Amino acid sequence: MIPTLVFRQIRIFDGVSVLPADTVIVQEGTIAAIGSDLAFPPDALVIDGTGHTLLPGLIDAHTHTFDLAGLQQALIFGVTTEFDMFTDWHQAQEIKALQKRGEGQDLADLRSSGTLVTAPGGHGTEYGLPIPTITEPTEAQAFIDARIEEGSDYIKIVYDDCSYATGQPWPTLSKEMLAAVIEAAHRRGKLAVVHVLRRRDADDAIEVGVDGLAHLFVDQLPDAGFNQSIVASPVFVIPTLSILEYVCGSPDASPLMQHPHFAPYLSLADRTRLQRRFTYRFGSYDVAEAMVRQLKAMGLPILAGTDAPLGTIHGASLHRELELLVKAGLTPMEALAAATSIPARVFGLSDRGRIAEGMRADLVLVEGDPTSTILATRAISAVWKQGKEVDRQAYQALLEQEGREQK
Repeated sequence: MIPTLVFRQIRIFDGVSVLPADTVIVQEGTIAAIGSDLAFPPDALVIDGTGHTLLPGLIDAHTHTFDLAGLQQALIFGVTTEFDMFTDWHQAQEIKALQKRGEGQDLADLRSSGTLVTAPGGHGTEYGLPIPTITEPTEAQAFIDARIEEGSDYIKIVYDDCSYATGQPWPTLSKEMLAAVIEAAHRRGKLAVVHVLRRRDADDAIEVGVDGLAHLFVDQLPDAGFNQSIVASPVFVIPTLSILEYVCGSPDASPLMQHPHFAPYLSLADRTRLQRRFTYRFGSYDVAEAMVRQLKAMGLPILAGTDAPLGTIHGASLHRELELLVKAGLTPMEALAAATSIPARVFGLSDRGRIAEGMRADLVLVEGDPTSTILATRAISAVWKQGKEVDRQAYQALLEQEGREQK
């Protein structure tokens, strides 16, 4: 039985704004009450929140879950839910079955697109997994039905010929096939999210009714026509600035690796991944940053995502993403909402992303005030998943043991 938790004298960011209350009571893994001067059981575990802020569990809206270790790592850094954008559907199915049984308490919660939608030989087929592909618009409904049967929570589509990487175009979907896949997903009540890195591809995706863009384009700034089309469409965007700075050749891993609250939780493999440079350089990061400012001005939903672990890492890189979103023009509270309430709302998870009565007690306690200084999210004091504290000390000890064995 999980003991009653009481957070007292604490700043509360509820996923949208800072509440006037200073007390949160958690019972049986659920937020039971929020207010001031609240009564609570005498045997409750009371946590003094003086000088701290309580946040909803963070949500990374773009990852790739290739193993359980990534979900464990995510949780250590306060990411309590991940939206996977392509993995082996068998593994995703096993993880979700484990979650349904109430197991995997040391893992971030998972939602997944499973198998992505791509053309034969297209991007997504190069990772060694057997990938079914699509060749004609008439195949779209059967293809999407098969993905849903495998357990896809939403549909991830690749619309990118990768010619900027190789100098030679890879196969990709035609615009007609893209439209057919999106229509098929909508017919089954699923969101359709499309991978793009170029302006022309984003134009096409928006024109044929995509729900969200995974990444932003980095090749050229949009014109008035693009702005009008994206405003006219209910499109959300996952900018993934932390991977775009990597693609564009200007990542800076030192703030994460040197942070005193992060360094003890990073393995040698994590550090190597964060310092790796992309094999090619494409586009301008300034384009993506300028586009975030425009998206904010247009009032479109912006979701925080990292593309971990492709040049980024689970959990830690989301804090870099929050920093980059603020540098691109979001306020700290807008950036926090991009990693809590907004992705939960966009993807239809009504039980998380907020600190409110009846919600899951997925919570992150940080020192300081990230609603005014976003870097404060890195000063993590503790993480809870459904009211149970995550054993971060055990994770740290495991990394230390692995480090000694590698020497």
